[in-house]
Amino acid sequence: MTSYRISRASASDAVKVTALLHDSAAYQGEYASILEDYRVTEDYIATHPSFVAHAQRDVVGFYSLIEYPAELDLLFVADAAQGTGIGAWLVEHMLGQAADLGMTEIRVVSHPPAAGFYERMGARRVGVLPPSPPKVTWERPELVFDVKRPPRG
Repeated sequence: MTSYRISRASASDAVKVTALLHDSAAYQGEYASILEDYRVTEDYIATHPSFVAHAQRDVVGFYSLIEYPAELDLLFVADAAQGTGIGAWLVEHMLGQAADLGMTEIRVVSHPPAAGFYERMGARRVGVLPPSPPKVTWERPELVFDVKRPPRG
């Protein structure tokens, strides 16, 4: 059985996270343009709450938040780890981090095929963003997670 852990991303994770994004089957074909030339840099990781899911030494998932305004900027799970629950675990972790940061809701501008996942995780659809060529030639669902504060006690 594989064990997983989530930890704060470090500068040394930047190259592995960038590879995870570019290897994603979800961003091939018509969706490839959005990640063209995109890199998760050491500076990005240092300035945004960013977390990686590890299986042994492999990075199998990643997410990052933008604090102001509150938004889930990136969330990726390795193709080989799809269906294992890592995505749900990352969302739960993200919502906990958001609560710790005092956020009350998290905006998500979703990759169209991922919108159903976010809705299953509790996000509600609030709109659609129009295409913004040349990189984004498709509409993107806009969703919101309500952040629940943990009970005091």
